[in-house]
Amino acid sequence: MSERILEVTGLTKRFGGFVALDKVSLHLDEGERLGLIGPNGSGKTTMINCISGALINDEGRVQFKGADITGLKAHKRAQLGIARSFQVPKPFGSMTVLENLCIPLEFAARGRTDPGAVEDQAMEILKMIGFEDRARENSAGLTQVDMRKLELARALAAKPALLVSDEAMAGLSASEVDDILEILFKLNATGVAVIMIEHIMRAVMRYSQRIIVLDAGQKIAEGTPDEVIHDPQVERAYLGE
Repeated sequence: MSERILEVTGLTKRFGGFVALDKVSLHLDEGERLGLIGPNGSGKTTMINCISGALINDEGRVQFKGADITGLKAHKRAQLGIARSFQVPKPFGSMTVLENLCIPLEFAARGRTDPGAVEDQAMEILKMIGFEDRARENSAGLTQVDMRKLELARALAAKPALLVSDEAMAGLSASEVDDILEILFKLNATGVAVIMIEHIMRAVMRYSQRIIVLDAGQKIAEGTPDEVIHDPQVERAYLGE
């Protein structure tokens, strides 16, 4: 039986008088694939910012592997095993593809990686995403979809137990979406738990074992993809009355 890796309890985040998250709770088991969806402004990004440490919540707590990490800074959470990919990839443009992976291996995964075999480990990750022949290319010359693949590879180089994938497929073609999905399935097959934030419903429904729906800062539904897609509250959130 899988152990619980993430427990978020009563999370509240305010920006002035605006409540972006209102007592939201969620959990994630080891190796689980969780979809996090909702209309624009529903609180998805605020939630993952609070999980990854980019924001500190006002109320509630975040537990990771049984430890309370609520007050920890983002780099400390990364060192514990929480990695995040960003919607807009920002690789080190002056570095090669391989060098971009060596940075998180040396710093975010410090203590969980062999310092004498960083390049070898980086190459193993590049093989997983089909980039082994492009290791010495400058990252600034990559296409948009290849930038997204490199962003996921950089997140994986942090050796996470939990990966938060933030709209990794936005703006991509159907075949490119399938390419990213294949990489995410491979990552999950290694035991990495994944939270997917995505507006492409086909991808969310195919990838997620369980889905949580946010609307106006509150959790309005949770269940299997089939249960969620037929939930009247979800239909109202997306389509209106």
